[in-house]
Amino acid sequence: MSTSLKLRQARCLDFLRARSQIVNTLRRYTDDRPAIILGIETSCDDTGCGIVDTTGKVLGEAINSQNSIHLKCGGIIPTIANEIHRQNITTVCENALRAAGLRLRDIDAIATTTKPGLLNSLHVGNTFGKYLSRVGNKPYIPIHHMEAHALTVRMVQKVDFPFLVLLISGGHSLLAIADSVDKFYLLGTTTDNAPGEVLDKIARRLKLVNIPEFSHMCGGQAIESAASKATDPKKFELPSFMARRRNCQFSFAGMWSTVNQYIANQEKELQIDANKVIPDAYNLCASLQWSMAKQICSRTQRAMAFIDKKNLIPQEKRTLVISGGVACNDFFAKALEIVCSEMDFRFVRTPRRLCNDNGVMIAWNGAERWRTNAGVIRDRSEIEAVTIEKKVPLGENWTEKVEFANVKCTMVKLNALMTH
Repeated sequence: MSTSLKLRQARCLDFLRARSQIVNTLRRYTDDRPAIILGIETSCDDTGCGIVDTTGKVLGEAINSQNSIHLKCGGIIPTIANEIHRQNITTVCENALRAAGLRLRDIDAIATTTKPGLLNSLHVGNTFGKYLSRVGNKPYIPIHHMEAHALTVRMVQKVDFPFLVLLISGGHSLLAIADSVDKFYLLGTTTDNAPGEVLDKIARRLKLVNIPEFSHMCGGQAIESAASKATDPKKFELPSFMARRRNCQFSFAGMWSTVNQYIANQEKELQIDANKVIPDAYNLCASLQWSMAKQICSRTQRAMAFIDKKNLIPQEKRTLVISGGVACNDFFAKALEIVCSEMDFRFVRTPRRLCNDNGVMIAWNGAERWRTNAGVIRDRSEIEAVTIEKKVPLGENWTEKVEFANVKCTMVKLNALMTH
């Protein structure tokens, strides 16, 4: 093919793309119909795609979970997660479009998780998202994974800005004020391990997977189920981690080391076989859950007290939203509900099916951004320049402001939780 012909074809393609972009932009401002956003999630071990319009209607979704594979591996292995994402990303997106009865041409923009997360996993989603944006000539919306978790509840319930949000998962433990779609103030975060990470580690250390009824469960779910069978849920008195610190920071590493040492001692003392579970496993799970709930609640209560002291949220908008995989835990949710009742905060829990990673929450965050034109990229060169990031903070860091405020709290009693 001659150089001149290639040049003419390139110019023609550029013209068609520019024309399509103009048409799409005009349609955005002249159509009464809601915009439709396709969201892609691959930050960890779930390949998700969701299609949502700007009214919050879920048009289609699909997901491929890697949970059973990683259970066998004893944890998430990034290279394996990457390979499974690559094998499934196309099919998952096709299934979501099919469920919605739509084609790529019907989509107004592509939203994709680009931070934070496992780099190998993020790369798959970002690459495929940019590919769809390119072939369909669609705007691209890079999404912060934790911002998406924070705002998912607004798709199904009326929650006005500003509000307090607690995000607890396998990779994060965050307390923040959500001030707008793209403005957050971080009040507290974990200084070491995330709660979900510790729950997973202890579930593996206890070998709960060897108990048939827990064999298909992720670590956190297995711990919660095992704890519900405890006969003496306060048998083990774990240290009150962070109790004396007048801030909203979390620390769960001490729980892991304390419980791990106890398990090791029991295995040695009772000569437990390699694949056997210690006799006190259920009580230990309940004690762990109790200790973790107390810390989560104390940090959340202090965040509420800080908000009150600084008048950061109007009385009529005092709301705590919880989200993330660990928010699926009913024990933690009930504990936080008690705190909210005492502190005069409305308690809102993100629906369980949307707490875990999924494409719908990414699409919805894209829809929120589309409505306010926050972070919507239309220039092709800027889209291709979008990168992924492993670790990214959530919003503006106010953790030192919280500590400097030196807020005193009389902690809410959670004894009503323990019914045994």
